[in-house]
Amino acid sequence: MRSFLIFSGLATLLFLQACQRKAVPALSLPVAPKMLDVEEIDFGYMVGKARMVFRDDKKEREVKANIRIRKDSVIWMTFSVVGVQGGKALINKDSITVVSNVDKEYFVFDYKELSARFNFEINYSVLEAAMLGNMIRAKEPSDEISREGDFDLLMQHENSVSIKNLINPIIRKIEKVELVESNTNNKLMLEYANFQPLGEKNLAYNGVVSVFYKTAAGLINNTITFEYSKIEIGDKELKFPFNIPKRYDRR
Repeated sequence: MRSFLIFSGLATLLFLQACQRKAVPALSLPVAPKMLDVEEIDFGYMVGKARMVFRDDKKEREVKANIRIRKDSVIWMTFSVVGVQGGKALINKDSITVVSNVDKEYFVFDYKELSARFNFEINYSVLEAAMLGNMIRAKEPSDEISREGDFDLLMQHENSVSIKNLINPIIRKIEKVELVESNTNNKLMLEYANFQPLGEKNLAYNGVVSVFYKTAAGLINNTITFEYSKIEIGDKELKFPFNIPKRYDRR
C-alpha cells in the first residue's frame, strides 16, 4: 500500500486552485458519445506556487510549494513550512527522489518496483498526466464509453486495476478519475475543478486526492488538497537545481 500513497502524493502535485474563480458548469446530455475527445494541456515549461494540505486520521499538515516542470522531462519541487524550507523532490523519467531537510534523509523510488506493488504501470508520463489533468492511460479501442449523469464515462482496465474517467462534455476535461484494485478494493480518487484558461487550453486550478485502503486496524483515508496561487507556462528555459548533502542518510 506504500506505493498507493507515493503515487497519490506525487501524481497530483499540480491539481490546482486560484482563489475566488468560478468553475465551468457541466451540462446534462442524454446520449452517450461514440467517441471521446479529451482536451489535454500542453506547454514547454511550467512554473507555479501552491498551498498543499495533507490530512489523515491523526493530523493535518500544510506546506507551501514551488513547482517547475519541463514537459515530458522533469518535475522539480521545493517545500516550506512557515518560511523554512522543509524538503524538495525531483521526478524524472528514471526515478523519484525526495529529500527531507528536517530529518536529514532522502528517498529514491524506482518506477518498476512501484508498478509491481500497485499492479499498474507507474512512470513519469503517468505522474505528469495526472498532475495536468490529462489521460493517465491512453485510450484504446477496448475501452468502454457511456454516460453517467452529466458526464461522459470512459472505463479502462489494466491488470487488476479499473480506471473510471468522468469527463465534462462541454469543456472536454476530466473532472474525476477513480482507480480501484480489485484484489484489495483499495481506491485512489483524483478530483479536478475550477477550470480556467492557461494558454490556449483549460487547466484545473483546484484538486483533491483521496486514498482509501485497508489495514489490520481498519479502513484508512488520506487526502491531499492543492491550491495554486500562480501558474505560468511558456518556452523560456527554466533551471532545476537539485543536490543532496553528503551527510544525509538514504532510506
